[in-house]
Amino acid sequence: MNSTALACTAVLGLLLFALGLAISVLRTRVGVLSGYAPEPDRLLTKLVRAHGNTAEYVPFFAMLFLYLGSQNPPQWQLWCMAGATACRLLLVVGLLAWPSMMKPNPARAIGALGTYAFGMTLCVALLNGR
Repeated sequence: MNSTALACTAVLGLLLFALGLAISVLRTRVGVLSGYAPEPDRLLTKLVRAHGNTAEYVPFFAMLFLYLGSQNPPQWQLWCMAGATACRLLLVVGLLAWPSMMKPNPARAIGALGTYAFGMTLCVALLNGR
């Protein structure tokens, strides 16, 4: 198994579970044990959206990374794995670090576009057997 594929999978897994833990801790602190107010400037709202978005993409990326990583991947695939991981992290930063989710920001845009581009590229690699 390729160490880059494993490292990228681990980073994305840690991101997913850290966001889940952050939501649980914040819910306990603010006394909101279920749901959230859909106000785009509230931390709980931003955390829930970041976790949900991460949960939508991380499982499939993990599958791609681990399968392709077990096939002695070429260097460009490893770069795509690292790029996808960086984009997922950047998207979370874009959701949490800006004052509100109402307006787009560069981190979210680059994170989202990179997620799509690297994800599709890795899916094509999977289809092509390389």
